[in-house]
Amino acid sequence: MEVVIAPDDDAVARIAADVIVRTVRSRAAPVLGLATGSTPIATYDRLVALHRAGEATFAAANAVLLDEYVGLAREHPESYRTVVERAFVDHVDLPAGNLHGPDVWADDVVASCAAYEALLADLGGVDVQVLGIGTDGHLGFNEPGSSLSSRTRLKTLTASTRLDNARFFSSLDEVPHHVITQGLGTILDAGHLLLLATGPTKAGAVARAIEGPVAARCPASVLQLHPHATVVLDEAAATGLELADYYREIQHAKPSWQLL
Repeated sequence: MEVVIAPDDDAVARIAADVIVRTVRSRAAPVLGLATGSTPIATYDRLVALHRAGEATFAAANAVLLDEYVGLAREHPESYRTVVERAFVDHVDLPAGNLHGPDVWADDVVASCAAYEALLADLGGVDVQVLGIGTDGHLGFNEPGSSLSSRTRLKTLTASTRLDNARFFSSLDEVPHHVITQGLGTILDAGHLLLLATGPTKAGAVARAIEGPVAARCPASVLQLHPHATVVLDEAAATGLELADYYREIQHAKPSWQLL
C-alpha cells in the first residue's frame, strides 16, 4: 500500500485525476470504478475540466458503480447513478450505455447481484477503482463485520452510515436502509485501488485501515492485502497516522519514473 499525504483536498483531487487519466490513456478499453459520497466529487470536477481542455477522453471507456441504494426511484436525485451522471458522466464523452450499475429494481436481488459480478468479469475487470472510506471504516457499503472475501450482495446500512448520509436527503427518514454493494472480494479484484479521504472526521478510520490489523471490524483494512493500493489523503485525514513522517519521506525520495 502506498500512502500519499497531500496538502489539501484540491491536491488530493489533482493526484487522483492524474492517476485515472493515465489509466485511461494506457488501455484500449479502460474500465473505471466510480464511487460516490462527497470526497470523490472534486476528482470528478477535475476530470471534467481536463476533458473540456482536450486533455482527457473517455470515449473508449466503461464505468461501473461501486454500489446503489435499494428503494429509491430510478431518477431520484440521490440515487448513485444519478449522482455520478450529474457529477461526471453528463459532462464527458463516455458513450451512452457505458455506465453500469447493479439492478436494484429487479424482483430477484440475488440474481441481480450475480449478474453484476458477471458483467464486471465480461468487461475484463475494473482497471482503477475510486474508493472513499466511512467514519466507521466501511468500504463501499461493506459495513463493519463484512466478510473480507464477500461478493456483490444486498447489505443493511448501520445507523451511523445512514446518519452520515442524511445530509444528502431532506431527513434521516428518507435515507434507505438497504443497498447493493460490490463486496470486499469484488473490490480486491480491481487492478488498482485508489482510496481518497479528506477532513478530520476520517482520520480515525484512515489510521485503522492503514496501520491497524486487517480485520472485518474495519473493512477498509482489506486494502492492505491488495498489490496495488494507493491511499491519497489531505493533511487533516492523516493526523491519526503514526508513520505519517515516513510516508512523506517515501514520497519525497521516490524516483521520478516511479508512478503511483
